[in-house]
Amino acid sequence: MITPSSNTVVEPVTGELLAARHDVSVHFTRIRVTSISLDPTDTRQFGQDSFVDAARLLGDARVDVVAWNGTSGSWLGPDQDEHLCRAMEQVTGTPVTTSTLALLAALRAFETRRLGLLTPYTRDVGDAIAVRYADHGFPVHAARHFGHTTNYDFALVTTAELDEAFDGLVAAGCDAVAVVCTNVRAAHLAARWEGRSGVPVLDSVAATLWHALGLAGDTTPITGYGRLLAAPPAASRQR
Repeated sequence: MITPSSNTVVEPVTGELLAARHDVSVHFTRIRVTSISLDPTDTRQFGQDSFVDAARLLGDARVDVVAWNGTSGSWLGPDQDEHLCRAMEQVTGTPVTTSTLALLAALRAFETRRLGLLTPYTRDVGDAIAVRYADHGFPVHAARHFGHTTNYDFALVTTAELDEAFDGLVAAGCDAVAVVCTNVRAAHLAARWEGRSGVPVLDSVAATLWHALGLAGDTTPITGYGRLLAAPPAASRQR
């Protein structure tokens, strides 16, 4: 897993999701990311060279799959993530995915038609995500954004704030809710949210793990964290 330098959620949450899986190990490295906006100063944080260097380090550990556990492709474009994956695959010789590509695969698996978008970002970043997702067949039906720009602060969004935002998206008629940000602690809420609403929850950290395991040929269910991890579909093996 490659994760943003200021992220405090990916590592502990991924470890929690895999607590019962003693046959899987996860290894991490970081690239420098501190703030999120559409300003070129911030978008330049996601240049190809930093990803290739990070992937090469993980390749030294002979990992089976490499994943960029960050959602930059959601506003910069999934095509950019595809390009990054190809570059990283060249230096690792392993399958590579990203959080955005994982979320799109999950949206396809659940045949989403009315997407609810939940992010910690500013509205303009959220609007850019909506355009990108619509281009890939998933129009955003309703959205809730918390308006933050500092990546570290995304992890400070509270459960109460997330509960209120999720309930608002369900009330708006969304048939799935995507939590787009790997520094928002929401994976543990998915089962409770789904239990009271019946609406699938696609958390970025959970989706990245789901897709990475699928690329490794492992579709063993992980229970207690919602429908996505509990019954990984065959589509998880495809980017």
